[in-house]
Amino acid sequence: MNRLLSRSWSLLSVLLLALAVAGCSSTGGRKGGGYYKDDGPGANPPADIDAIPDAVPRLEPLASGANRPYVVFGQRYVPDTTDRPFRQAGLASWYGRKFHGNSTSNGETYDMYAMTAAHPTLPIPSYARVTSKVNGRTVIVRVNDRGPFHSNRIMDLSYAAAYKLGLIGPGSGQVVVERILPDEVRTMIANGGGAAAGSAPPATPVAGAEAGPAPTPLALGPAGAANPVPLEAPANPLAGGVYLQVGAFSQQANAQSLATRVNAQLGGGAPAAVVEQADQLFRVKIGPYATREAALGAVEQVSARTGILPSLASH
Repeated sequence: MNRLLSRSWSLLSVLLLALAVAGCSSTGGRKGGGYYKDDGPGANPPADIDAIPDAVPRLEPLASGANRPYVVFGQRYVPDTTDRPFRQAGLASWYGRKFHGNSTSNGETYDMYAMTAAHPTLPIPSYARVTSKVNGRTVIVRVNDRGPFHSNRIMDLSYAAAYKLGLIGPGSGQVVVERILPDEVRTMIANGGGAAAGSAPPATPVAGAEAGPAPTPLALGPAGAANPVPLEAPANPLAGGVYLQVGAFSQQANAQSLATRVNAQLGGGAPAAVVEQADQLFRVKIGPYATREAALGAVEQVSARTGILPSLASH
């Protein structure tokens, strides 16, 4: 709680300073809705932030102090420590060098280049899938901090997570946040997409480190299929046709997890979600559709069933 209050008073003092210098803005003192005036990107970011892997979900005990009800700026927050489904749409921002190296709400060290996030009520620690409603990009983050304490924003992302979602330039953006529940984590672990219980959270990769061999591209089977099937040929599973992209990941397992979920949500009769490896990313795409018009006509249905606004992707 002392760390939470410390971060809250730090946020308040920065906000008051920003107001005194530049006057009140509609974003509560944040430049462009993204970060405070004396915050921002680091001086020497990793060479390839897109290569930073998403957080790998694992089963972890909840932190006792960080999950108690608390009050900030006169507002009472009650963390939800149940395993009920959680889905929230709204504006996400990010925090960077101002807090880099400081303690998070559960006593860990905040690393702006790790795939983490702050949320007012999600359990700490927990994992969430965050999807941009602007470009359809999806990342998985580990929630290990509290915030943002502003009524018009629902989540503070680390610099790396915001970068991969395309939020660094605008400073904020509309997203959908979905908690990855323990049952889904167990399924991901069984399928090789999660970390074993008790293992340490993945560390941020060192820039320039040699990557291992590229995994075999995968395609998802019928709607709701639990096990993806390796493709035999062609090497590119999406040769020809028009597709809708619903996510892009640096880790294959996370892409597979989203594709499985999307196929279950779309149901039978709809084109299947498949996974394609391109440009060091694993992209989740739905299709093929016979024409561009057919793909555009399916956007509303895909968005309604999955909560993700897809983008057009043709080959």
